[in-house]
Amino acid sequence: MIDDAVPERALAVYGHPDDPEISAGGTLTRWADAGCEVWVVVCAQGDKGSDDPAVDPAGLAETRREESAAAAKVLGLAGTIHLDHPDGDLENDARMRGEIVEQIRTLRPEAVLCPDPTAMFFGDTYVNHRDHRATGFATLDAVAPASGNPHYFPEQLRAGLAVHHVGAVYLSGTLEPNCWIDISAQLERKIEALFCHESQLEDTGEWFRQFLRDRAEAAGREAGLAYAEGFRKLTLGA
Repeated sequence: MIDDAVPERALAVYGHPDDPEISAGGTLTRWADAGCEVWVVVCAQGDKGSDDPAVDPAGLAETRREESAAAAKVLGLAGTIHLDHPDGDLENDARMRGEIVEQIRTLRPEAVLCPDPTAMFFGDTYVNHRDHRATGFATLDAVAPASGNPHYFPEQLRAGLAVHHVGAVYLSGTLEPNCWIDISAQLERKIEALFCHESQLEDTGEWFRQFLRDRAEAAGREAGLAYAEGFRKLTLGA
């Protein structure tokens, strides 16, 4: 299914500072271009995003926060919210679910995007990062049932927030896509946003840009589009 729907407000919840761009950057830009108010929550600091033992984790985390801000500007996002958990320590626990529920109740998105936590192995060469999986599970649990149920995190309601029901969830990085979003007009901005994350790029040559184009082209091929991002879409309360 080709999905042309554009929500009025969307919230993307991802583990690390560059995850929103690589996972759904084209979709976030497409929606923002169409007038959607798009917010991003980044759960982890990005402090372990280097194999160099000489790198200062605190300094790297601050650099990655700045890179996220630059990428958000390229994509046209309304803003980025950082939960500032250490890399590798994300858990689907009450604390993290509460933080995500608070953002859902505050921002009141129609659509939420997050990683598909059930996608563990990609081929025979990659194991999905535990932070991605923890973020996906925590976000799904925050969406259903927690954010719409007054008995979950009632202290938020006493502080002035109200329950909120999310209409749709888009799971990225899925092995079972059922919808594709055309990002043909947004692909180059997605790539430029990714290139804002300079701390994560060992090589910024044209080959990497072409790799990203090839990846979007492969997703598009499944739906008869030039370039696309694929998701497993869940329509809630239908």
